Amino acid sequence: MDWQESTKQKMLRLQLPTDPRWVDVAKMSLEEILVDHAYCEQKAASSCISLIIKFPEYDRMVDVLVPVVAEEWAHFESVMEQIRKRGYKFGFPRKDEYVLQLQSFVRKGGSRTDQLTEHLLMNALIEARSCERFKILWKNLADEELKQFYHELMISEAGHYVNFIQLAKSYNDPGKVDQRWAEWLAFEKGVMEHLAIRGDRMH
Repeated sequence: MDWQESTKQKMLRLQLPTDPRWVDVAKMSLEEILVDHAYCEQKAASSCISLIIKFPEYDRMVDVLVPVVAEEWAHFESVMEQIRKRGYKFGFPRKDEYVLQLQSFVRKGGSRTDQLTEHLLMNALIEARSCERFKILWKNLADEELKQFYHELMISEAGHYVNFIQLAKSYNDPGKVDQRWAEWLAFEKGVMEHLAIRGDRMH
């Protein structure tokens, strides 16, 4: 099964697409987008490391996420290469309002498996939105090198999304996971409705 079909079957169904105006302001703020993207990749690697450290008894999760850590860090290096070759400046990390709001939706308490499920679904959602944003950049940027760059990253992020969903369903009741996933999607829609359209943020 190729990644497109696999993703389709695993319900990559964001309830609110990115406002089409985002790509216009993003194109005007390409340096800022690349810097923010670099930090997103760094945080994605850190998030996987955090899951491995926090839930080390879940062997399959650890085995799946170890190579994802390496891949996310390789993406960070690749984005840094794009920044440097264009003469752009790196910079300090920015407040990620999108992720902060998602973190507020994580349920506290419950079993260890329930806690793991919450974090897996949050990470799946971040990957899904990143995949969508990468597709927009791939389709709309004039820079041919960056178009190809974001096409490759789009495929990778889709694969990571599938990993998180599959892990959640392997450790918890699939029906329960589907129900909670629907709640996450609905919450994320509300977040997207109220976030300002900013061309200096990946999310």
